Amino acid sequence: MPPLIALVDCNNFYVSCERVFRPDLIGKPVAVLSNNDGCIVARSAEVKALGIKMGVPLFQIQQLVNQHQIKLFSSNYTLYADMSARVMATLEEFAPSLEIYSIDEAFLDLTGVCQQDPIAYGHRIRKAVVRATGIPVCVGWGRLKHWLN
Repeated sequence: MPPLIALVDCNNFYVSCERVFRPDLIGKPVAVLSNNDGCIVARSAEVKALGIKMGVPLFQIQQLVNQHQIKLFSSNYTLYADMSARVMATLEEFAPSLEIYSIDEAFLDLTGVCQQDPIAYGHRIRKAVVRATGIPVCVGWGRLKHWLN
């Protein structure tokens, strides 16, 4: 049986974590700032669509922030670590082997688990994670991990 590896990646993770507790911000421009609130370290899709790049200093985009009423959050690493642990615990239910790659990504070895319909299994994973945590994820597939990076 050929290997089947999934990469599960949380969407805009820090922003998604903030939105779990502020659902009124879903669909609105949101960004998370670095430790000293000096730079953008996470962006919602709405902020990305404005052309704001990762790592840009806040002072350089202050006019855009004001113009588009971008909601800014200071980094809350305690929250992000807790939400990551919840996501990973949910993912463990789907695979006999899970390798945490980063705070918002994990590889799942699904060899022999869902060979018949991996796409449907991916949809089940996505629904379960958002139901359990409120965090949206994407699921990619490959035969080897290096294909997914």
